[in-house]
Amino acid sequence: MSAERPTLPPVRLHTEAELARDALAAPLLARAVRLARWAGPETRVGAGGELVEEQLPAAAEHLGLTADEDGAAEASEAWRLAVDAGLVDIEDPEEAAGEGAEGTAAAGENLALITGGSPQDVLSIWLDGLEAVHADATAPVFDDLADLVGEDGSVDFEALDWDPEVEAEFLDGVLGNLYLLTVGDGGADTAPVPLPALAASMIVPDDMGEPTDDVLEQVSEAMMRLDDQFRVLEPIGIVEYRPVDETLLVEAGEDAAPQADDEDITRYGMVKLTPLGLYGIRARMLEAGVDAPVIGDLADKGADALLGGIAYYPETVARSEVELWLTRRGADGAAAELLAAARGADQQAPLRRLHCQQALALVGAEAEPAVRAVLDDPELGGLARVWLAELGAADVPAPPESMIFWLTIDTIAAQLESEGELEELQSLVEGLAGQHSGFFDEAWRVEHPATADVLEAMGRLHSDKKKAKEARKAAFKARSRTGA
Repeated sequence: MSAERPTLPPVRLHTEAELARDALAAPLLARAVRLARWAGPETRVGAGGELVEEQLPAAAEHLGLTADEDGAAEASEAWRLAVDAGLVDIEDPEEAAGEGAEGTAAAGENLALITGGSPQDVLSIWLDGLEAVHADATAPVFDDLADLVGEDGSVDFEALDWDPEVEAEFLDGVLGNLYLLTVGDGGADTAPVPLPALAASMIVPDDMGEPTDDVLEQVSEAMMRLDDQFRVLEPIGIVEYRPVDETLLVEAGEDAAPQADDEDITRYGMVKLTPLGLYGIRARMLEAGVDAPVIGDLADKGADALLGGIAYYPETVARSEVELWLTRRGADGAAAELLAAARGADQQAPLRRLHCQQALALVGAEAEPAVRAVLDDPELGGLARVWLAELGAADVPAPPESMIFWLTIDTIAAQLESEGELEELQSLVEGLAGQHSGFFDEAWRVEHPATADVLEAMGRLHSDKKKAKEARKAAFKARSRTGA
């Protein structure tokens, strides 16, 4: 029943129905769907499935776009997505038709799923579109592709000074950092992130105090790169993006990063993952083998998996997970199952007991019979008494002194394992130690696996030098007693 610290905090996702509606509302996918329905026998495409140039004005007009280069470019982008997402099927010309022959287009199999499929079908189509847009966002910008294509048809990437894997890895890293910032509180609504901060998170070393001019220049270059990439990503619905103010764009060679005295950081770009973006980035992470938990993953698991899984979750997230588990499990028998899962002498056992006590509070008074049944249990008896007292129950037996000391060690061990705030931990240590006169004279005898470690930590954390010294002596005695 040991727990491992998750690589990422769990995310709170919208329902698949809500996400599917968001996907259909994404401007780029919506345009792709409209073009797929517009396509017919007269639609002409090139060798790569792209709309021929002569048809772009008609496609742009159908989408209500401007009749200029920008409108044609947006129509072309939407058509490419329709092809990549399977909304349109391309029929290549026969070889006998000769060079320059044009292909045709027809409705693809996925087009019917847009209105007749399940939310999962819609999201699957959207994910295909996201993959294509992600590739577009990391593609290089060049003036003449013909100069870069060799005789065998391959692109000379060295001449571009561009590595597709490096570019994709950089963008994925940025999106990963944005995801981490967003899910820090379970995916709750978060403020947009300044683009300079996001760029710096990929460039500036963690141990660097004042960034050097060279590092600042790299941050500036990364900002402008990300500005282009987020402009490409926004229409698929993955982010809300406020681009860099074009009046801030400077001549080549000057520093484009914001100055320290520039108060309006929003002018340098602001970005925020949408709920659909959280879903999409998580899907990409899972495909890459990254552990990216979601709130509700533990709802159909046993109590042991629940308490182990939420061991290192933030408090609000852990509560949400327990509430979902209780909804699926039902209150009947839940208390006994939680208490059984809280037993153990492993390193995470104190945390399981802490979360068990918090979960029992959500069960309510129905848990009382199961809690009273463990009053004499050496591991759970103290927890049971605290819970019954908080409930306001009558006839709660007073704990023996040995149980009080054991519960104190267990409580501090849980907080140490969870790596909570230092000030809160220090306050807890001093408060618990101060409740019992001669605490350290007796604490080293407590039969708890974490006794020596807890006393050692109390020696580091206690602000009273005399008490800290007593704690360190007690820790030494505890280790000597156990032979550690």
